[in-house]
Amino acid sequence: MLKEIRPAIVLLVALTLITGLAYPLAITGMASVLFPYQAQGSMLERDGMVVGSELIGQSFADDKYFHGRPSATNTPDPNDPTKNVDAPYNAANSGGSNLGPTSKMLADRLQADVDKLKAENPAAPVPIDLVTTSASGLDPHISPAAALFQVPRVAKARNMPEDSVRALVEEKTEGRLLGLLGEPRVNVLALNLALDRAAAAH
Repeated sequence: MLKEIRPAIVLLVALTLITGLAYPLAITGMASVLFPYQAQGSMLERDGMVVGSELIGQSFADDKYFHGRPSATNTPDPNDPTKNVDAPYNAANSGGSNLGPTSKMLADRLQADVDKLKAENPAAPVPIDLVTTSASGLDPHISPAAALFQVPRVAKARNMPEDSVRALVEEKTEGRLLGLLGEPRVNVLALNLALDRAAAAH
């Protein structure tokens, strides 16, 4: 019987060492050498301090900042572990809300968000990505239209010319990958950091 079991045990140990240890270490080492910025989490800094990652969105509530997409992520309620509470951009619990198109809760939330945004900028149609969540709940990007929609509010809150803020949006707009894949997009954190720098120099 040991004769039959021994090859299985040897194979299990060998594959565990190869796929569970050697392969991850090799890939991590290669990534650190070839792509050090990405391997360390694509962190963005301000004044030498890490303020976030290019890859994970974060909440900006202040009018002087551009706001990202809504996030449906949540976390267990510290007062009642059987319930969840909203925790936008919670990377430990990535996911959408799973609310369907007939959900009254979703419809009410969308209507409230649209009404708020229309009051903020009645002259422009509300971009869809400012009221809908992404599948991951962690999307760090918005469309150029969503960024441009927010220019009047941000410029007013910062007491900056709208043209200057609009130029920052255009500067921070990323094109399609290789000119073909994806859609043009704006990283909200990178844009807000550039905005802080511009406002300090203004």
